[in-house]
Amino acid sequence: MTQPVLRMRQVLFAYPGQRFGLHIPAFELLPAQGVFVHGESGSGKSTLLNLMAGVLRARSGTIELMGQALDTMSERACDALRVDHVGFVFQQFNLLNYLSVIDNVTLPCQFSTVRREHAVQEFGSVRAAALGLLGDLGMQTHLHQSVQTLSVGQQQRVALARALIGRPNLLIADEPTSALDATHQGRFVDLLLTRAQRQGTAVVMVSHNPELAARFDVQCPIEPWQVAP
Repeated sequence: MTQPVLRMRQVLFAYPGQRFGLHIPAFELLPAQGVFVHGESGSGKSTLLNLMAGVLRARSGTIELMGQALDTMSERACDALRVDHVGFVFQQFNLLNYLSVIDNVTLPCQFSTVRREHAVQEFGSVRAAALGLLGDLGMQTHLHQSVQTLSVGQQQRVALARALIGRPNLLIADEPTSALDATHQGRFVDLLLTRAQRQGTAVVMVSHNPELAARFDVQCPIEPWQVAP
């Protein structure tokens, strides 16, 4: 039986003093599965992603990442688990302007032995893994450019390559297509899902664009939960 990448049971979360929070009765994410998260602004979509990654702790319930219960782990252990098993594509990309394209992509392998070993096993070296990803994404001619010189779409592809290097088990994408037009949104999501499925990485993506939902295995609507007084 395939082990879930992520499992959530009866998870409750609310910020102090807030009337509404997040309630996830049950959720499982399998390897290579794609989940599309949608909901109104303020419904808790980004909060859900932070709970999945162990950045936030649930008020109650259990969240397991790679079989390990996040609520029983120290912050340091949680950080280490996240670095080894989770890739991120942020809305603003969070690329380092003082690094070249290829150096941005290889960065996760400097912090994670697990992802470095995966890259070496698959491609022979971390650099070769970065070259393979950037080639798949049409960025092979920009290796040594500063990311500051790239278009928004090109920066997005660099961010995706960085998130995927070293075969993380989970890729979390928070509104990664918000700066693109509809055509380029679809192309980017197709690239993301194709590459993630090829290497067995599960994807959870938040977006306000409902037209992207059909590309995913599961659609996950988020509605705010009213906190009991």
